[in-house]
Amino acid sequence: MLEVNPQTALPDAQEGLSIAEAARRTGVSVHTLRYYERAGLVVTTVDRTVGGWRRYRKIDLDWIVVCTKLRATGMPIRTIRHYAELVAAGPGNERERLALLEAHRGEVTARLAEVRESLDLISHKIDVYRGRLAAGDADRLWAPDPGHD
Repeated sequence: MLEVNPQTALPDAQEGLSIAEAARRTGVSVHTLRYYERAGLVVTTVDRTVGGWRRYRKIDLDWIVVCTKLRATGMPIRTIRHYAELVAAGPGNERERLALLEAHRGEVTARLAEVRESLDLISHKIDVYRGRLAAGDADRLWAPDPGHD
């Protein structure tokens, strides 16, 4: 059973949402929504009213959230576009989609390991400073000494 995301649930799925409301619900700007469409990142054609105004459906909002998460993890726009093209093409390319996502997960995992290592160093430095400040000898912490080479 699909769970309804209250952030993207639509009051009337027939009418859809304006671009401003879609931006509010997805957490991206109106400019970003338009860019995603122009860049070929949206897998469906966003509906338009008779007057030409965009009307976003739940499927559009859910996909935009996917795009923003992929982008937030560092996936390049060209890769998101390729993924969107695969999804839009429909069944038959699931292995390629899987390979693309697995490769990206590997890159994200490697970056997370680097960030964890850096965070460990920062935590160590914080512990040193706290310990020295508590002991009253913080003035002994290393600092460049212009008198020594």
